[in-house]
Amino acid sequence: QVQLVESGGGLVQAGGSLRLSCAASGGTFSIYSRGWFRQAPGKEREFVAAISSIGGGTTYADSVKGRFTISRDNAKNTLWLQMDSLKPEDTAVYYCAAKRGGTVLTAGQSYPYWGQGTQVTVSS
Repeated sequence: QVQLVESGGGLVQAGGSLRLSCAASGGTFSIYSRGWFRQAPGKEREFVAAISSIGGGTTYADSVKGRFTISRDNAKNTLWLQMDSLKPEDTAVYYCAAKRGGTVLTAGQSYPYWGQGTQVTVSS
């Protein structure tokens, strides 16, 4: 059974940095594409970043491009999201997600596996 566990969230001042981690178990994650999504209070879940299983191709939401970096280590079954130059509008619960196959997709419904989420709060 696939399990994803996020960590690394917290409270940070605007302009600061955080690095989120997502540890995976129960699958051969080298063949899974993986992504990060977030949901702010009163808002719908939105795509943040994704990375393919093959070649490490990445894609980012425009709102985080140039500030966030997604990366993975297949040997450790771990996914990261380095978040720099954080803004108050980045405040949300951040979720990691996984799907079989190499195609990088931005729609949440494309990902059958989800973590429980980690809270990121950016103060102004």
